[in-house]
Amino acid sequence: MLPQVNRLRAPKDFKAVYTRGLHRKTAHLTLRALKRLVPPEMDAGVPASRFGISISQKVSKRAVRRNLLKRQIRAGLRQLLPTISPGWDVVIVVKPTAIECNYAEILRELEKLLVQAEVLHGHSGGELL
Repeated sequence: MLPQVNRLRAPKDFKAVYTRGLHRKTAHLTLRALKRLVPPEMDAGVPASRFGISISQKVSKRAVRRNLLKRQIRAGLRQLLPTISPGWDVVIVVKPTAIECNYAEILRELEKLLVQAEVLHGHSGGELL
């Protein structure tokens, strides 16, 4: 599991990311990201980045397969979390072709998307594998 502060849960937050956020695509994943603005009166520093995963039944009718993909994406995000810039809301949409992927491919595509959206620190995209 991702830490609670890094979870995107509220439907209004998902909607904001979908309507106002940028998007990047690869063969198996789509990333939508929105930089959060903190009102000056809050001045509590930069908030942690939050992540949500969207996977429909079009990917697989079997919940076991969908949950496996979600667990793999969450594990990849957990691994990349120290290098992710704070203050982003990110939704990862899983495409039906992702069923054929293994964990290494998912991680590679996830890192590539985060670099393209400039969510990773330094934008270096250093390989983890």
